[in-house]
Amino acid sequence: MRKKFIDRALSTMHSALCLLGALLLTLSFPAQAQQSLKVPRIGFLDFSSRSSESAYVEAFRQGLRELGYVEGKNIIIDYRYAEGQSDRLPAFAADLVDLKVDVLITLGTPPTVAAKGATKTIPIVMIAGDAVGVGLVDSLGRPGGNITGISDLDHHLSGKRLELLKETVPKLSRVAVLWTPDGPGSTLGWKESQLASRELGLQLHSMAVRTLDAFEGAFEEATRTGSGAIVQTGSVFFFANQKRITELAIKHRLPAIYVRREFVEIGGLMSYGSDSAVFRRLAYFVDRILKGAKPSELPVERPTKFEFVINLRTARQTGVTIPPEILMWADQVIK
Repeated sequence: MRKKFIDRALSTMHSALCLLGALLLTLSFPAQAQQSLKVPRIGFLDFSSRSSESAYVEAFRQGLRELGYVEGKNIIIDYRYAEGQSDRLPAFAADLVDLKVDVLITLGTPPTVAAKGATKTIPIVMIAGDAVGVGLVDSLGRPGGNITGISDLDHHLSGKRLELLKETVPKLSRVAVLWTPDGPGSTLGWKESQLASRELGLQLHSMAVRTLDAFEGAFEEATRTGSGAIVQTGSVFFFANQKRITELAIKHRLPAIYVRREFVEIGGLMSYGSDSAVFRRLAYFVDRILKGAKPSELPVERPTKFEFVINLRTARQTGVTIPPEILMWADQVIK
């Protein structure tokens, strides 16, 4: 009898110990899994300043949120802004590589070139100009290497911008083209403008600018030589100095059309270019790469949606009357 009692007690104790062990194992598993979970780290390299690119950075964050990534919770982003100083880009790129980021985001051709020089292994997701032409990728369909993203061939829109200027200012005969010889995309934009001007019957004035202190003289020369308006080409150098450019255009009462809506929001007259969806789209590439896709297998995309924005306050300041049909074409009119 006594032996039965002891055996039963030992059996009960054994079962309790097994249950306790299983419970401890269950409780410890999530903690172990949490310790082993690595939060993805993104490096963000931009030629411009934080303030001038805030809308595009927010568009990128929005794209991440739509895919379930919340900055500071399940994804980390390290930002580097060159503030318009291209010589800072290589060091910033190397710094992000040293942080062992999982993906590098680059806005513009110069940052992408710097990132490519800093790593051959870390995936790079870019927004750049002629990515094939400058040798960033082998082709749009088969990028090769460690770079993919969006090739914003903005120079193809140069003719459309000239056309919009001509429609807005019917008596226009001479246009100054703001471009920089240091930017591949900007140089192509100048060439495309020359081709389009012949069909539109416009004379062009080369408004080539390389440095910040050259803007004032360039605008004065454009006015002195009889230019009646300005068309901007795409360049990260101009994006970094958008406030200076729009202020000078108003000062000299020159109607101008820009490549991004941000120029219009801070006082530019008009813009025609790709919308912020391209920056949200960067999140798609990040998500695919974090889930195992290789950049070489993700085709480089081109923007498919473009927007035309007009600022009526600036029109009044520069003495421009926007024709009704032009207002009807606009995607947005700032009053």
